[in-house]
Amino acid sequence: MSTEKKAKRQRRARRARVRIALQGVHRLCIHRTPQHIYAQIIAPEGDRVVASASTLTKDLRGSLESTGNIAAAAAVGKEIAVRAKAAGVEAVAFDRSGFKY
Repeated sequence: MSTEKKAKRQRRARRARVRIALQGVHRLCIHRTPQHIYAQIIAPEGDRVVASASTLTKDLRGSLESTGNIAAAAAVGKEIAVRAKAAGVEAVAFDRSGFKY
């Protein structure tokens, strides 16, 4: 990835995170690789992770046929929702980190 392309993505991510911070809601960060999917819910202050789930956890890894496909993403989504509800989070803003999803 060229440095200019990376800088543009980081600028988009920073702009989105400022808007989310002004709203004062938790943010849902998704990171995906060809092999795994990770999800985190971060507090509005940005200093702690409230809930997290990924295809690397024992619960999901054993029940999935593949860890990098749509079914795995759906399973991670359900798991992060359950953990967020348990932590008392009702609403989140999607932080796409400057990427197109």
